[in-house]
Amino acid sequence: KNETVLYLAYGSNLSNETFRGKRGIKPLSQINVQVPELRLTFDLPGIPYVEPCFANSAKRDPEKDAEGMGTWGRCGKDEKSPLLDNSSRRREKWHKGLIGVVYEVTAADYAHIIATEGGGSSYKDILIDCFPLPTASPWDPVPQNPNTEPFKAHTLFAPAIPPGEEPPKDGGRFQRPDTEYAQPSARYLKLITDGAAECNLPCEYQDYLQALQPYTPTTTMQRLGQFVFLTVWGPLIFFVLLGGEIFTGKDGQLPAWLKELTAALFKAVWASYDGFFKPLFGDGERTIDDDEGAKVPTVRSRGRTLLRKRCLVDVERATEKSDR
Repeated sequence: KNETVLYLAYGSNLSNETFRGKRGIKPLSQINVQVPELRLTFDLPGIPYVEPCFANSAKRDPEKDAEGMGTWGRCGKDEKSPLLDNSSRRREKWHKGLIGVVYEVTAADYAHIIATEGGGSSYKDILIDCFPLPTASPWDPVPQNPNTEPFKAHTLFAPAIPPGEEPPKDGGRFQRPDTEYAQPSARYLKLITDGAAECNLPCEYQDYLQALQPYTPTTTMQRLGQFVFLTVWGPLIFFVLLGGEIFTGKDGQLPAWLKELTAALFKAVWASYDGFFKPLFGDGERTIDDDEGAKVPTVRSRGRTLLRKRCLVDVERATEKSDR
């Protein structure tokens, strides 16, 4: 019996380079969806100075989530407004739920997806209601409240630890004190923004993704800290990742002892960052001023203009294919 699984992707697995290329997944079908119960976050700790955090999702209360879209119009409606303020701690907000792609994959491919996403050491498998987007055109706005017929899909979810509670001892979620502080690397963000364009996700959502500020080492001490940090911790992290490839089970899950080892290693990694590396070398989670005190340039209208042009090209190509 050839069983298939519906899998919701919203992070780097949107990218063909990652999903079909490096991970070798061959989707049988796919559809763009809106998930009002979830919202996109970047609160999974990674490696300081290199990959400070990774994408995750969190529960969303549609009634409490603000309805205003701020600067997010239809593919950058207001080109002259700055996309972000680097002096601000706020994360750019999106108020219409999680946008992603549901892939239909084989059971074997889904086990491989779980294995490549940490083998259960961080994410947990949940079922969530997904609403197909009402139109295939990325130019059309995303509804505040979807009214299409929902269906269930699996996704990988790492719920935040309630305040005052300790991380689970059997691996699982590890989090920083301020879950909204860290910024994803430029490399990681590019995978998501490229994937969103490749999947023809709504332009206004692509605008939001393009506006997210990546982590960039801007001082000499940060760059030195990056080198020293990788020299000290790189071999151990590589060893654990290699162990994951060797000992992953057929269901994609890591054995309990390796989950515990992974959790202990990353706890030590971040303890060394907080106690030694950050005081000496500077911030390894968030972009700061450069050595001369100048602000990191904001991403302005050029990115939005290019995004709009790309969306238009995608629409034109889709139209040409439908006419054949």
